Amino acid sequence: MIELPITEKRKRRPDWLRVKLPIGESYRNVRELVDKYNLHTICQSGNCPNMGECWGAGTATFMILGNVCTRSCSFCAVKTGRPPEYDTNEPERVAEAIALMQVKHAVLTSVNRDELKDRGAEIWYQTVVAVKEKSPGTTIETLIPDVKATWPALERMISGGQEVVSHNMETVERLYRLVRPQAKYQRSLDQILRTKEFGKRTKSGIMVGLGESQDEVLKTMDDLVAHGCDVMTIGQYLQPTKMHMEVASFVHPDVFAFYKEEGLKRGFDYVESSPLVRSSYHAERHI
Repeated sequence: MIELPITEKRKRRPDWLRVKLPIGESYRNVRELVDKYNLHTICQSGNCPNMGECWGAGTATFMILGNVCTRSCSFCAVKTGRPPEYDTNEPERVAEAIALMQVKHAVLTSVNRDELKDRGAEIWYQTVVAVKEKSPGTTIETLIPDVKATWPALERMISGGQEVVSHNMETVERLYRLVRPQAKYQRSLDQILRTKEFGKRTKSGIMVGLGESQDEVLKTMDDLVAHGCDVMTIGQYLQPTKMHMEVASFVHPDVFAFYKEEGLKRGFDYVESSPLVRSSYHAERHI
């Protein structure tokens, strides 16, 4: 175990959590494309701290199936409620925007659509296929939601030709009822295992600073490896609004380095672990 203090409790964000403001021509170009094609990005909806860096590099994580989620997770800034009818033309619009951006690696995610019988699987499938048709040289990572053990929907969702399929655990098992009240720890592990058995490169991520212990983080790593997870991301939880769960602690960068070392020891192919890491941060590096 690392001997440094695991966390530093402060009212203000520490220096290592400072981010650059979004500026520059590339940032403006991505913003214009997102607006022109009436697209949603998790960068905006999730208040991602890396939006300036990623958009400045000409990349973005597109969020399909609208921007209203049927879940009410205590950490997430995405709107929750009854989603409107989804747009059947969305796959083509997303594919067109990605082609215009000429990205080498595209990341797609979505809100939970629990009210749909197929959990949105058909739109997922069509979007991946459309991106591949318009940008055959682009690799794709799909960050998919919990399908509530609707395994035929999962198979359809991941069969469009994407190279990487990610599903986030988000936190340790003990905190699930607090952080992800409509999800189940074992069910998410089962989804990752089924994805691996389907032949996909698998990925998952968690946030720290929610009140977890170091041992609980290491156990989550062991559980993920045992269920076929290839890539793991670990980042600092940041409270998006006063209505969301408070930060329990700010984790020191040295502890993130320790987690990365431990993850590689445990068998992950790749581990991205630092305070500002999010699910799609530097996603192209492990493909």
